[in-house]
Amino acid sequence: MAVNHLSIEKLTKSYNEKTLFTDITFGIEQGQKVALVGVNGCGKSTLLKIIAGVETPGRGDVSFMRDLNVAYLDQSPELPTAQTINDVIFNSKEPAALVLKDYHKLSSKSELNPKEQVQLQKLLEQIDALNAWDYEYRAKEILGRLGIHNLELLVSNLSGGQKKRVALASVLVSSPDFLILDEPTNHLDLDIIEWLEEYLSTQTLTLLMVTHDRYFLDKVTSDIIEIENGKLYKYKGNYSAYLEKKANRDEIAQKTKDKAKNLMRKELEWMRRQPKARGTKAKYRIEAFGELKEKSSVNLQRAELEIKTKESRMGKKILELKHLSKSFDDKVIFKDFNHVFTKDEKVGVIGENGAGKSTFLNILTGSLAASDGIIDAGINTKFGYYTQTEIKFNETQKVIDVVNDVAEVIELADGKSVTASQFLNMFLFPPATQHDFISKLSGGEKRRLQLLRVLISNPNFLILDEPTNDLDIITLNILEEYLRNFSGCLLLVSHDRYFMDRLVDHLLVFNETPEIKHFPGNYTDYRLTRDDLKEVTNEASAQEKSEKVKLSDKKKPGYKEQREFETLEKSIPELEKQKQGLVEKLNSGLTDHIELEKLSKQLEALSEELEDMEMRWLELSEVM
Repeated sequence: MAVNHLSIEKLTKSYNEKTLFTDITFGIEQGQKVALVGVNGCGKSTLLKIIAGVETPGRGDVSFMRDLNVAYLDQSPELPTAQTINDVIFNSKEPAALVLKDYHKLSSKSELNPKEQVQLQKLLEQIDALNAWDYEYRAKEILGRLGIHNLELLVSNLSGGQKKRVALASVLVSSPDFLILDEPTNHLDLDIIEWLEEYLSTQTLTLLMVTHDRYFLDKVTSDIIEIENGKLYKYKGNYSAYLEKKANRDEIAQKTKDKAKNLMRKELEWMRRQPKARGTKAKYRIEAFGELKEKSSVNLQRAELEIKTKESRMGKKILELKHLSKSFDDKVIFKDFNHVFTKDEKVGVIGENGAGKSTFLNILTGSLAASDGIIDAGINTKFGYYTQTEIKFNETQKVIDVVNDVAEVIELADGKSVTASQFLNMFLFPPATQHDFISKLSGGEKRRLQLLRVLISNPNFLILDEPTNDLDIITLNILEEYLRNFSGCLLLVSHDRYFMDRLVDHLLVFNETPEIKHFPGNYTDYRLTRDDLKEVTNEASAQEKSEKVKLSDKKKPGYKEQREFETLEKSIPELEKQKQGLVEKLNSGLTDHIELEKLSKQLEALSEELEDMEMRWLELSEVM
């Protein structure tokens, strides 16, 4: 019988005068891996916070099974800046973690006084008693995979991506029974995302998460819960199964609505036919009429993000990069890069965090100077730059005013113009939201507003740095369609493999060398090619190891053989000298035949001995 790890009963939450969900009830069983999906602002992150105990609901109950180890990763984790990575990682209440934390802090010192030496010995005894080295091994494996090596670094010195990895490591190392993750793939390298995907899909823990990464959803999840119009819809299976079942549900809902409308017409006729003098009507018919009215009036039209902005005309020359280089002091980020962009070119940029991707984009847009080289943009090239860093909006400003500051009227691709308010409506900001203050928007809604500001300037060269962070899947799908039909140039940095695969036709690869490499194809093409190269390399390595094993299988020389080999190496040159001396004497013109015969016999014996010694030396040299 399945055990419920989490039970939610009649949960209701309103936020900023907006009701997110009302009386929702569901449970998550042991071992289930559940993802929450829905549009930005529907309450996904808020629901996770309530379940994790970070926020309180308006009403309702959240209960976990007793003694369950629950860990939560926030979308933007706040870490104590005065602590080291070691303090953050080993912050679990688990005895093994606490002992290891003290051990690492003490063992990192260059010198220990007698009291500290005694304390260290006691800690070692405790580690052995708690079998904490297993905990340590698991922690080091996770930290290594996440690229975290120096545990004594202060949190205050870490970048945003490093902080996210440290926070992720902290929840994984704690070995939770129930793990809650809010956008775990944001700010992670592609290799780390793929490792995390594999790790979570093979662990026996129970998982509840929010993520927009569709490959991640497809690989990891066993169940999907959708939040739509304040209600929950549950789907068994991964993301692919969800898409299929959701399409079926939408079709059934539309048929139910149409049927309800037909029945409602008949009911309406019945209601109207009743004598005016009759004071009461059949109660059950009136109640049924009310239900039919509710079913027939259900709004099945989902808000859709329509992007139809006019693109500025492009000239023959778009953007040419000649011998472009960038260094910071002695560190070379990239050097001697050349490329000529052409119309409708869609380029992906990949590489580890810190490899220089954002630096490269900032140089192209002029916000950072190159160390060397030429950036030659066409006279008609108009950039639109969506930065990874979230724009700091004025929280007291209204949404409509943010757009009006850029343009009050926006020209569309068909030549028509719309007001800022109409354009906001296309971007899933209904009139009521347009007059809300920025402070009331969710993180995803702010991102969507930031994207809108980029597009209303009608660019023909789009540069997008991690545009998928915090956007919901519906918005991503429609943004993808727009970008696929975008006739200008696209330069895209993204950790979203699905997004990258759908859009780009070749890659710029940043790696540990200063050379930016070109790769023809999308991310999956690149990954498969890289895996094939690794396989060939591994096969060659395996062959080399096999040869070494074969050599090592030969009889190894013992002490006697080694001594004999050393003796022969000394004796052979000496005998060679003796032989040479005998030959010289025989050729010296001696006439004494007795002496000549004696020398000849000596030379023959010496030659035989030398030949035997050389043969033995060859045998031993094979063994050696």
